[in-house]
Amino acid sequence: MKLSKVAKAVNGTFVGDGEAEIHAMASLLEAREGDVSFLANQKYAAQMKDTKATAVLVHADYEGECPATLIRVEDPNKAFASLAPIFGPKPVVREPGIHATAVIGEGVTLGKNVYIGPYTVIEDGASIGDGTIIDGLVFIAQHVTIGRDCHLYPQVNIRESCVLGDRVILHAGVKIGTDGYGYTVEIGAKGPVITKVPQVGIVEIGNDVEIGSNTCIDRARFGRTRVGDCVKIDNLVQVGHNVQIAPFVGIIAQAGIAGSAKIESGALIWSQAGVSGHLTVHERAQVAPQAGVKEDVPEGEYVAGTPAIPKRKFAEGLLLPRLVDKLKRKVADLEAKVKALEIK
Repeated sequence: MKLSKVAKAVNGTFVGDGEAEIHAMASLLEAREGDVSFLANQKYAAQMKDTKATAVLVHADYEGECPATLIRVEDPNKAFASLAPIFGPKPVVREPGIHATAVIGEGVTLGKNVYIGPYTVIEDGASIGDGTIIDGLVFIAQHVTIGRDCHLYPQVNIRESCVLGDRVILHAGVKIGTDGYGYTVEIGAKGPVITKVPQVGIVEIGNDVEIGSNTCIDRARFGRTRVGDCVKIDNLVQVGHNVQIAPFVGIIAQAGIAGSAKIESGALIWSQAGVSGHLTVHERAQVAPQAGVKEDVPEGEYVAGTPAIPKRKFAEGLLLPRLVDKLKRKVADLEAKVKALEIK
């Protein structure tokens, strides 16, 4: 594709050889001749002078050095993403139909233009909405309801009676409706007796939700574990029973949310953070990577550390050892001066 056509596709302007051929997309450091790259974050600006890319998308007011042709756009990140359908792999097209090896139970309702892949099992009474794609090796239990235009990737499991809204994407290995962690312990005549607490609720997922690979969302002990509209959950996340996640929440890889916690709209839980049960992360709050939350997080607050505290206090704690070392050096210097005076 000609460089000039790339610029036109992103509504950009450039000065240079518009006939140069662009074949692929790449980062600044990995780019080779024929690649287009981008600079959206100034912390990577130092890489511009060494890039081998033929063209780089930059902000309209960029003034740095670069051997590549600069295509000036309003938003380089957004412009670069818009090129993915042109240079990226073509999406896999699933033609509607049921693979011969799929197992479909009794009383299953299938909408129009549904695709069901090989070795998928859909049990009795399940309902699948129009245009939904269910890849191979998926298990859908009895009386599950799945909305329109969803996509379930291989090895997704959805347990009985759970509900998915429209346009839900579940990546490979997602488990919806697994039992929550609930047990009682009593001391019997022969020692401790551990009894499983029945988990009889469901998981209810709203519209436009995307859940990453190998994430587990536990069914409620009673009632429902709820994931609201437009929630985006990364890979390897654990959501406990009866957790309530409001719309427009983000949860990043390896985070864990314990049972009955409440995550309000606009909150962001960063990677490897842990949220204890029966508390609330309020609207627009953020929990930093690897933070351990043991109490409610106020609206708009950013907490970090274990136990999690407000960002400013956490930063002060990080500075404290340096301040102590500085104070020790001052005290040692003063002691030396006092000693010198005593000798005199």
